Amino acid sequence: MRISIKKSIFALIVSFLLASCATNSSTPAIETAVQESPPTQNGSVHQFQLDNGLKIFVKEDHRAPVAISQLWYKVGASYEYGGITGVSHVLEHMMFKGTKDYGPNEFSKIIAANGGRENAFTGRDYTAYFQTLEASRLEVAFKLESNRMRNLRLNEEEFQKEVKVVMEERRMRTEDKPTALTYEQFNATAYVNSPYQNPVIGWMDDLDNMELNDLQQWYQSWYAPNNAILVVVGDVDPQAIYRLAKKYYGPIEPSDTATPKPRNEIKPLGEKRITVKAPAELPYFVMGYQVPVVRTAENSWEPYALDMLASVLDGSKSARFAKELVRNQQIAASAGAGYSLFSRHNEQFLFDGTPAKGHSVDELQAAIFEQIKRIQTELVSEEELQRIKAQVITSKVYELDSIFYQAMKIGMLETTGLDYRLQDEYLDNIKAVTPEQIRDVANKYLIEDRRTIAVLEPLPLDNNQNAAITGGNNVH
Repeated sequence: MRISIKKSIFALIVSFLLASCATNSSTPAIETAVQESPPTQNGSVHQFQLDNGLKIFVKEDHRAPVAISQLWYKVGASYEYGGITGVSHVLEHMMFKGTKDYGPNEFSKIIAANGGRENAFTGRDYTAYFQTLEASRLEVAFKLESNRMRNLRLNEEEFQKEVKVVMEERRMRTEDKPTALTYEQFNATAYVNSPYQNPVIGWMDDLDNMELNDLQQWYQSWYAPNNAILVVVGDVDPQAIYRLAKKYYGPIEPSDTATPKPRNEIKPLGEKRITVKAPAELPYFVMGYQVPVVRTAENSWEPYALDMLASVLDGSKSARFAKELVRNQQIAASAGAGYSLFSRHNEQFLFDGTPAKGHSVDELQAAIFEQIKRIQTELVSEEELQRIKAQVITSKVYELDSIFYQAMKIGMLETTGLDYRLQDEYLDNIKAVTPEQIRDVANKYLIEDRRTIAVLEPLPLDNNQNAAITGGNNVH
């Protein structure tokens, strides 16, 4: 690895999602057009809601004649219960295997024939399906996506093949990557009753015992217009998109979707430590402190102060970890800090690291503890804080270059029970963070009783294992 634990959920999401493998090939195109009236200004978000409960968000970006359609369902790994972990992700795979009107993989072929790209991803709090097309072809995506909202055909033979694909995916992404395996074990230990203790891809035993009926029930329970959010960003007219959505999604009847139980994480009662033994070249550790998020914080400013704290430590190459631990002390080959403030449940303020050659995990942990103590006792200077805030602002400006990312931010916020307008308030909230607030949240939350530590103890590599097993990307 190392875990890419950076300063916000928007930076985390790429590595945390599980993408399905949709195939593309040629098939007859569906001819249509969307642009029915002159475009208006860039950047404004228009919100609609159909009678069946489907929420629609349209953001205009007329810099290029393309658009993205993302359909988000408010269901993911954190909705699952014991025995069916991974069902959201397996169902996501099966969504490409045909409906009563389209055969297996025909969805992908039609999108490709229209010059588009499509895929899907599963997270802890949502599942999303997306298509990027030339703007005048957007109706293709609406027609296909609305069809599989209620008409999926779950085939036993396809299911047996696809669940094996997911099991192999788990082996490659987690079980054969010791740092990812350590992170998975960390979550299973750090959380007691929060659903975040389970991996998005699911536990292998649950995948091995999963049945087609598990997917059928999950699909019927959650895949409905009143549990979905449609986000469109690009060279489009909002009113035309609304009419298009009403045409294809409007006739779909709403369902009585379940209300998930709170499953709030219990108050931590002391430090927890585990050792993970796995074949690896280098030692590694993950450490986390239980902290609130925007949705759960008693004081609204605290999540933003925690976010800035992560940036002070690991926001850039000039941040404290890179400067002090990697370059100056040369005690760390890598060291990271990060926090996800827009999750549905309480999170972990994460640290991770690999010691440099000649140094131990204990030495690196001690150096990180010293950096935490410094934050708790010394105010961050105004000069350092202003530099970090400028970097955050710059990164947010660059995010606007991607219509995918613009749509993703809206979908993520809305599916986790937050208001999409929080993305517009984010920079103002970050600018308002003071050095005193950063010190205060460090003293309040980065304490031993809230801490969990997982240490990877390397075992000898087998002859058939590649040394690259120590690398890779974290998932979930």
